[in-house]
Amino acid sequence: MPNEAKLYVVATPIGNLGDITVRAIDTLKEVQLIAAEDTRQSKKLLIHYGINVPLLALHAHNEQEQSAKVLALLQQNQSVAYITDAGTPLISDPGAQLVNIIRQHGFPVVPIPGPCAAIAALSVAGIPEPHFYFEGFLPNKTSMRTQRLADLKDLPCTLIFYESPHRILCALADMQNTLGNRTAVIARELTKKFETILKGTLQELSLILEQDPKQQLGEFVVLVSGQTQKEQVSQEKIDKILRLLLEELPLKKTVAIASELLDLGRNELYERALLIKNK
Repeated sequence: MPNEAKLYVVATPIGNLGDITVRAIDTLKEVQLIAAEDTRQSKKLLIHYGINVPLLALHAHNEQEQSAKVLALLQQNQSVAYITDAGTPLISDPGAQLVNIIRQHGFPVVPIPGPCAAIAALSVAGIPEPHFYFEGFLPNKTSMRTQRLADLKDLPCTLIFYESPHRILCALADMQNTLGNRTAVIARELTKKFETILKGTLQELSLILEQDPKQQLGEFVVLVSGQTQKEQVSQEKIDKILRLLLEELPLKKTVAIASELLDLGRNELYERALLIKNK
């Protein structure tokens, strides 16, 4: 009898346990093992649906080693499901090594689709651009985060980021400084009790979060509108506006106002304004 074992990559709820699909439940009940990013977190879901299948911890720090164990089970004609803490595996989550190893050995890898925070947020954002670019988590350090945002600045599509509570204010500030004061949406704690969806400019959203510390808690999806096709502003015009503003205002205020008027990132304007001021 041919080996019919498969690896199932199963999407699980991002908050509300009712969002799991019937197919996902059936798959998790039928496999011989469930590999999970965090077995403690996954047990809550499995207990809720009466799923009594052995668990194996498989996360970013042990993926290579544990993938070998999953492969060994498949070679014994036992099917395995892989789940992460929440949402669709491999989307800003581990699992790529596992999938590649299993596929390289000739076993089918079957997607069981379901919740994804990025798509859930996009569906309620009301941003008319038909295309999007999923970045996921930006770098932790400000310098690296700013550089990455600069790399994405000219993309003419919606930018989708994941962000954590302790970095959200800094990330929003870096987005405004690098991308300009664009329209954005913050989707916080999607499908959970304190779900909040806010839309406005990056500056407006930053102010809302600064004024309400409760809005700084939880898991965030941040969607930022893409670069629009706009008339190029000449360097001569930029310099003229900066000179006029510098005659009346401090450097920081000059850059803030020029950023609003020209829809340009503050970082590049700051460097130019500093050069003009020091001449």
